[in-house]
Amino acid sequence: MEQEKIKKINILYLLGYIFVPIIICAICFIIGMLYFPKGTGAVILFMGPTILSALWWIFAGTIIFKTKTKKFEQELDKNKFDRTSTFYGKGKTVIIDSKTGKIALIFFWNPSKTYIVPASNIEYAWVDDGRGGVGFMEGSSRVSFLFKVDGITVRVDTFTSNQRFRMDSDYILTGISKADMMVKAIEEAKSKAK
Repeated sequence: MEQEKIKKINILYLLGYIFVPIIICAICFIIGMLYFPKGTGAVILFMGPTILSALWWIFAGTIIFKTKTKKFEQELDKNKFDRTSTFYGKGKTVIIDSKTGKIALIFFWNPSKTYIVPASNIEYAWVDDGRGGVGFMEGSSRVSFLFKVDGITVRVDTFTSNQRFRMDSDYILTGISKADMMVKAIEEAKSKAK
């Protein structure tokens, strides 16, 4: 687990997540067309896998990720990992042990792999307020904190929106505050790392 190169995306998991339901639907469609050209069997073979695939794509990833994150947190607690700061970002969970200088990570597209890295491996951490535009158009739709560990940049969003907010908006200021707090926690862990 420790000192392993961080992989944010497991390509096999990603491809399986997307294409296994499509393959199952295709097989059911072929069976339906060959053996059940009409009637209840055809409806079940056409509609059933399609509905289940849609439910899979909408809910399964989140359920898998949350379940794996909860299990990872239980393992950390058993191993006396002091969770001083935890941030549940969209698709990433970052858990910091400021006392011993370690950071634990788990990613949405690689939920079966968990990482615990010494905070000393973090090259630097910073806040990105997403500021863009000029004059009255200046604003942001994304605030995040980033850190570079073992050559890999990890971005964790503290605020995202499909619309742009002014930089003095409560949403943006809260996102910046959360990001700033996590960067400080990372730097504190880095100072305590062996």
